[in-house]
Amino acid sequence: MSGHGAPELTIKNAADLRVAVVAAQWHEQVMNGLLDGAHRALKELGIEEPTVVRVPGTFELPVAAKRLAERGYDAVIALGVVIRGGTPHFEYVCEAATLGLTQVSVTTGVPIGFGVLTCDNEQQAVDRAGLEGSAEDKGHEAVTAAVATAATLRALS
Repeated sequence: MSGHGAPELTIKNAADLRVAVVAAQWHEQVMNGLLDGAHRALKELGIEEPTVVRVPGTFELPVAAKRLAERGYDAVIALGVVIRGGTPHFEYVCEAATLGLTQVSVTTGVPIGFGVLTCDNEQQAVDRAGLEGSAEDKGHEAVTAAVATAATLRALS
């Protein structure tokens, strides 16, 4: 699994950070797992009431993330899943989401937790969704990375 070698992050004093989660609606089972993992991580960090916004699909994540970043959130978590099919649609959506979310983060200065699964098949997505029996919990990881970065940026101010 790609999670091998992940850092152990220690995040302190994050409870007062404003965090938003924007999540796609496609692939309900996988998205439920990603959202559950994100909520678990936020609760562990003392962030009790994040804003949660749902959009139709992964392609729509960057525009919603940008709006949230512009509204004063300290971190935005983007959750989605794209599963390869028989057309180039997969590559277009994955590239647009990745570049769009990167652009939002760099232009706004707000960390974006990248919880977008780009998988060859549904089983790979389930294995990363933080569901019972999953090998990885990418929703949790996306929150941890974004909040750790937001805390680091705050310390640099």
